[in-house]
Amino acid sequence: MSAVAKQTGIAAPAGVVGHYIEGRRVTGAGTRRSPVYNPARGQVVREVVLADAADVDAAVQSAAAAQAGWGRTPALQRARVLFRFKELISQHAKLIAATLSEEHGKTLADAEGEVTRGMEVVEFACGAPQLLKGEFSESVGTGVDCYGMRQPLGVVAGITPFNFPAMVPMWMFPVALACGNAFILKPSERDPSVSLMLAELLQQAGLPDGVFSVVQGDKAAVDAILEHPGIAAVSFVGSTPIARYIQSQAVLHGKRVQALGGAKNHAVIMPDADLDAATEALVGAAYGSAGERCMAISVAVAVGEATADALIDKLKKRVAALKVGAPDGAGVDMGPLVNDAARLRVRGYIEGGLAEGAALLVDGRGVSVPGCEQGFYVGPTLFDRVRPDMRIYREEIFGPVLSVVRVADYAGAMKLVNSHEFANGAAVFTRSGAVAHAFSRDVEIGMVGINVPIPVPMAFHSFGGWRNSLFGDHHMHGPEGVRFYTRLKTVTQRWPEPEAVRADFSMPTMK
Repeated sequence: MSAVAKQTGIAAPAGVVGHYIEGRRVTGAGTRRSPVYNPARGQVVREVVLADAADVDAAVQSAAAAQAGWGRTPALQRARVLFRFKELISQHAKLIAATLSEEHGKTLADAEGEVTRGMEVVEFACGAPQLLKGEFSESVGTGVDCYGMRQPLGVVAGITPFNFPAMVPMWMFPVALACGNAFILKPSERDPSVSLMLAELLQQAGLPDGVFSVVQGDKAAVDAILEHPGIAAVSFVGSTPIARYIQSQAVLHGKRVQALGGAKNHAVIMPDADLDAATEALVGAAYGSAGERCMAISVAVAVGEATADALIDKLKKRVAALKVGAPDGAGVDMGPLVNDAARLRVRGYIEGGLAEGAALLVDGRGVSVPGCEQGFYVGPTLFDRVRPDMRIYREEIFGPVLSVVRVADYAGAMKLVNSHEFANGAAVFTRSGAVAHAFSRDVEIGMVGINVPIPVPMAFHSFGGWRNSLFGDHHMHGPEGVRFYTRLKTVTQRWPEPEAVRADFSMPTMK
């Protein structure tokens, strides 16, 4: 394996976005293509080639051939490749963010933040020699030692969503590569270009050809990944129905699986909360990235009528003042949704909330951005007096809609949060240490924030929810990621004395 870094530089997005197999860009065998939009302007900017089963098989064959050598490469050398990769991302962060923003629609500042959060997982993965240390027990019996080893699975795959085309892949492949696996990425066909940039930077960092591949595509590519016998494990982030499908099909075909699904994240606002701070936190968490975040706060739970009235008064003014516009515009708080289907879906939820009797305080349906009239915009939307039986409360909207639910007390807030089918993230805003302690103990949620609106763990912890927000046994990155991408082998050894040892036919015991 050559770990010599190659000349740096990544190609600008092409008119046709293809795959990355055996260390180069290829168009593959598939004949289908799909448009890639600039959602800010509602215009097609390029096409993406959609893989068929032959393209997936080509990537698997290349990965399998390369993984044998990569898996035997010392962990320290693998870590050095990842360290160079991290440095290259830093050098090209603005170009990656600009490409990401063009195809997704999030603001440039948000896109740059996404790249930074992805790099944090790369930094964590650079600790591979420490992460992969096994356990050793001396003299578990007379002359007998026992130790464990964590070894790579082989070829693994990741299926990632449109809302974080840089960060979510980097939740997966740096840890998988650090553990000695080869990785095949199937990014969203809505914003595919960043995946090729990452692939080129990995190659330039010294990663051997074939160890990292990209196959673009839709459901046909997903099914080919799930069914291919050469893939040992699949990671996924997306909606709950698809996560459930991914898990069932992956398990059916004998694969290890971690599948992160949908969310309906609650923020509980206690009567003693700093309402100015809580308002700012809610606005950023609900409307950042146009609400297209799995960790977005979409429900504010106001404890007590007085708290609710005061919170609503502050929220109405702040939400109405948000600036919606093209992602590269000055002072823009929020860009468009990813495509027109998303725009129409979110508008449908707003209309449904009105029909079910919620109080619409800020209506984002009439937003129009000068010069971008064909863009896929929905402005920030605020509902009050939302009930748990309403669709806008029950379902994941994945758009810039914040619902305020009023409850009488802390017990009512806990019952509400813990009864929802999703259990991804939740936060509480309070000045009381006792309430914060009780909330962190009582809430049945995977990720918890105390006066923190978006409790996304740092890379050296693990990310994942409970209930219908996670399918599989392992959360992503951090220690859980290392466990997912390795399998444990336990060795029990005895080195006999030179004299002959007679066979023992009784049940072995450690006497």
